[in-house]
Amino acid sequence: MGFRKAEWPRKLRSSEWFGGTSRDHIYHRSWMKNQGLPADLFDGRPVIGICNTWSELTPCNAHMRDLAQRVKHGIYEAGGLPLEFPVFSTGESALRPTAMMYRNLAAMDVEEALRANPLDGVVLMVGCDKTTPALLMGAASVDIPAIVISGGPMLNGWFRGERVGSGTALWQMSEAVKAGTMTGDEFLEAEQAMSRSPGSCNTMGTASTMASMAEALGMALSGNAAIPAVDSRRRVMAHLTGRRIVDMVKDDLKPADILTRAAFENAIRVNGAIGGSTNAVIHLLALAGRVGVDLTLDDWDRLGRDVPTIVNLMPSGKYLMEEFFYAGGLPVVIKRLGEAGLINRDALTVSGSSIWEEVKEVRNWNEDVILPTDKALTSHGGIAVLKGNLAPNGAVLKPSAASPHLMQHRGRAVVFEDIDDYKARINDEALDIDETCIMVMKNCGPRGYPGMAEVGNMGLPPKVLRKGIADMVRISDARMSGTAYGTVVLHTSPEAAVGGPLAIVRTGDFIELDVQNRRLHLDVSDEEIAARLAAWSPTVQAPESGYARLFHDHVQGADTGADFDFLKGRRGRDVPRDSH
Repeated sequence: MGFRKAEWPRKLRSSEWFGGTSRDHIYHRSWMKNQGLPADLFDGRPVIGICNTWSELTPCNAHMRDLAQRVKHGIYEAGGLPLEFPVFSTGESALRPTAMMYRNLAAMDVEEALRANPLDGVVLMVGCDKTTPALLMGAASVDIPAIVISGGPMLNGWFRGERVGSGTALWQMSEAVKAGTMTGDEFLEAEQAMSRSPGSCNTMGTASTMASMAEALGMALSGNAAIPAVDSRRRVMAHLTGRRIVDMVKDDLKPADILTRAAFENAIRVNGAIGGSTNAVIHLLALAGRVGVDLTLDDWDRLGRDVPTIVNLMPSGKYLMEEFFYAGGLPVVIKRLGEAGLINRDALTVSGSSIWEEVKEVRNWNEDVILPTDKALTSHGGIAVLKGNLAPNGAVLKPSAASPHLMQHRGRAVVFEDIDDYKARINDEALDIDETCIMVMKNCGPRGYPGMAEVGNMGLPPKVLRKGIADMVRISDARMSGTAYGTVVLHTSPEAAVGGPLAIVRTGDFIELDVQNRRLHLDVSDEEIAARLAAWSPTVQAPESGYARLFHDHVQGADTGADFDFLKGRRGRDVPRDSH
């Protein structure tokens, strides 16, 4: 592992605020004492921030005030001083135009709050999709000791004796209503069964995927990812996390020590094994950029391609996160990969031990949930990275959620210029489309939407659904929810809004998808493509001002993580100048 603990005791960062007798030291301490803090709490002990994304506008995270109290208990118990503070909470279910537009804003909020305040370490309280990468990105750019505690998934939903997976069931039922196999009243009745406890998505959507990524990266205690939000063991995990961050500060165990290339390789392989969200690609690329690890789309394809998907969860499989936890959770998956030689066993974790030491004794309690390798959902899981003249910088597809018969397909393009064009035309019975066609949607990437919304899993035309067809090839520069499914090509780069080849695709062009050979090809001559691109002009206008303008001017492509160009790398934890 190569990590060497720092000497203890030593002078900590927070002493610049609290550790002296000058006017400014007294000023800082006296104001803190108006909260009823005893004087001896400022004796040089670790000051730990609790970075809380609690918000009633972020339903996944609405239970986190209680969880924060459990973290505080652990911090006090271990001899630290806990100080809770809020940051921008990016809730996927309500934010418009998309929570992804605000991931970078939240990361900036976290970074500046950590650097500007008297903190020696931080507990990152995360849950909903973008809160996990945002807080990790911000903490990595400051590089003070940091640890993740997730809010945990909801309990299973149930409707008429069947499991209801958050998101996944919504997409399925919406299509069923259009197909005429489910009534609108039944859909409304099912709504009551979808979210029956606090917590994040109970499928292997992006929230559960990113909780798994935090654990696989070594940034959360082993077993953190799958504990249901309402299970008492989630509170225990919060308590233990509070204890652990104090020792991490004493040891000076930082994100830079944990977020190595070996850690990212582990996370990519774990993502393949769990059938994780395509959104993890963007978030890990952005996080790698913050810590200086040269991670690329090609790494995602190379490392994940031969990893079998062994977690039988929606949207790829049958079960939900509750059963995943009862079966043993992510430690069982990591152990299985370690036994197969697919894990860097010596990768360091926030526990101070290697990832292998944390999982080597765990057991699988349900082999129908965490499958044997020879019964995998797909033997080649991971994320397929496609390239070709339609996606020179790459596009992604999730094989475990796609239809095998469509993985090699040639079809006539039916083009929608943007999301509004799609919504206006998709239900038109006169639309010239059938199940052999390829649906193409433009201008939904980072700059195009703006923010790169989860609209890539376009619903099928009703006249196709009525035939009993459940899937078609769909291509866009958008994202899709981790709860979604289908043969959906996403993140096509460069995006249409900046003049990528996707911008010049026309209805009637033929497109070839060949997942096995990682090829995405527009059947148009190079000369014709060049001529169309030369005649192309932008249709997406830059916002006039505000954060939307900042986002438009500085967001990078999906193929490198859609971070801002000026946020790459670390800016460190140096103490800023005095405030008085």
